[in-house]
Amino acid sequence: MGHQASHAMMAALPDGRMLDGVLSDSKLPHAARLVRALFIAGSPVSARAVFGLIFSVFIAAMLGLAAGALWMVVTIYQRQPMPWLVLPIAAILAWAIRHSVRKPGNGAALLAALATLLASIYVSMLIAAAQIAGNMGLGLIDTLLTAGPGMLWQLARMGFSVSEGIWTVLAMLLAAWLGRRPLPMKKSAK
Repeated sequence: MGHQASHAMMAALPDGRMLDGVLSDSKLPHAARLVRALFIAGSPVSARAVFGLIFSVFIAAMLGLAAGALWMVVTIYQRQPMPWLVLPIAAILAWAIRHSVRKPGNGAALLAALATLLASIYVSMLIAAAQIAGNMGLGLIDTLLTAGPGMLWQLARMGFSVSEGIWTVLAMLLAAWLGRRPLPMKKSAK
């Protein structure tokens, strides 16, 4: 039985090596160490932890959508594309996520980067809807409901430029870096 139990705790990595319990192996991909820690080692994953993760993803998505909507309002008000605005949005999203959604670290970094990507995609889709609404004399809500997410996604992809992609990637890196940084230590009063 002991021999079988040791095989049950082993898992194959994509390159064929076996993951047999050494979490500190620096050659292992980060994802493999995480899988090992959560599932293979038999670490209990509580319902509270799963709910917390789902809730964190939901809140980060809502923050990303809100940031995208705010970005669209500023862009329409200025009447010109503002792809650089993704940088301050990324900083704000990272700050909000690491202060109220997740502790600073890899989880907050990933959530901040994904929220930034979502904001960038959402603003592109909203601007495509605003352009359709303006050209056809419809309201924005009517256009969103009539066009649907598929058509708006296609129009947003067609209008997406290389410079917007570069700004978005830079902003995602900034958001991840800021999300991973530890919170500053508070100075105690003397």
